[in-house]
Amino acid sequence: MLSDSDLRDLLRTHDLRATQSRLAVLRILHGQPSPSSHPDVTEALASNGWDRSTLYRNLTDMAAAGILRRVDLGDRVWRYELANASTQHSGNDHPHFLCTACGDVSCLEKVDVTIGGSVPAAVNLGHVAIQLRGLCDACTEA
Repeated sequence: MLSDSDLRDLLRTHDLRATQSRLAVLRILHGQPSPSSHPDVTEALASNGWDRSTLYRNLTDMAAAGILRRVDLGDRVWRYELANASTQHSGNDHPHFLCTACGDVSCLEKVDVTIGGSVPAAVNLGHVAIQLRGLCDACTEA
């Protein structure tokens, strides 16, 4: 778990002020096993009194700075996750699984995707997102 000092350093390294609301957003995202949406973050921080627009600006500013990665899973909901290898994820883009029934999202960091043959340059540069969709275990059993 990263300390508040580590989170402050992370923000300052990316030329962002270490405000209390940014630190709170980073704490929430650091503790999540999968990307979180703006409503998820807003709900998690509801007791702190920050308005939705402040939290949204924090998410977009930190994504623009490279601290967060913005994930589009094709369901018209932007989700955010930490992008730094020392914080939570491997530091590389990784596939995500979206349950088409309940909407649950899972990071698939240990899934290795091999792409062969002739592909657009964006694939080789890593400018693509790999997403898997289907029913999660809970929905399959239901």
